[in-house]
Amino acid sequence: MADNADALREAADTMRAVRERCPWSQQITHRDLVPYLIEESHEVIDAVESGTRADLREELGDLLWQVLFHSAIAAQDPDDPFDIDDVAQTLTEKMVRRHPHVFADAVANTPEEVLVHWNAAKAAEKRARKSVLDGVPRGMPALALAQKLVGRAASAGVTLPEPASLPEPTRSLPEPTRSIPEPTRSIPEPTRSLPEPVEGSNIAAPASEAELGDALLALVARARQSGWDAERALRERLRMLEDEVRAAEE
Repeated sequence: MADNADALREAADTMRAVRERCPWSQQITHRDLVPYLIEESHEVIDAVESGTRADLREELGDLLWQVLFHSAIAAQDPDDPFDIDDVAQTLTEKMVRRHPHVFADAVANTPEEVLVHWNAAKAAEKRARKSVLDGVPRGMPALALAQKLVGRAASAGVTLPEPASLPEPTRSLPEPTRSIPEPTRSIPEPTRSLPEPVEGSNIAAPASEAELGDALLALVARARQSGWDAERALRERLRMLEDEVRAAEE
């Protein structure tokens, strides 16, 4: 743990100096930073899933730098300025409101009861919203967005059709293939490095792109029902595929 109690303040002051004195940083806007924010967020995810403690510490710092950078840009806005202190104060006020079982007299002894308080506080904050879909960022990766929308749809009483051909949640997904194509100098066809359909599987092959969308959405709904993270599951499977490709290239 850092000994300096004002380490966050020092980081904010460092960012302010960079913004004021660095020719590149002086020209950067909120929009310019978006690609960096996305990249740094994914690097944190990589550090959580497959990195070291040192990796995670470094990547969290890089992500914090993005927050400080956006706040430094916002502080110079001529019409509606705010700085990192305003950001931190807004965050603190929100978290206090959403944890009445910690900071007030509400009681929550289970994670489910905590969620009730969280959702109630959030609903009170977002009274102007007319739809459960309001506030869902459309820039999320497609699978993550699907999982989010499936949850919102359920809260609105919308049920999604589940094709009878999908396996039950308790049934394990096919093990990744271990047959690796012979290495070649040319780029392999996409189907060569992917698992073949499992013999006897009751997952029906989509006959059109529309049916493929239905099948993917149903799988995401099944993942949510089972408490699985569809985005993480695909990322981890893709990592295995990357290992297979690298092994084939050796």
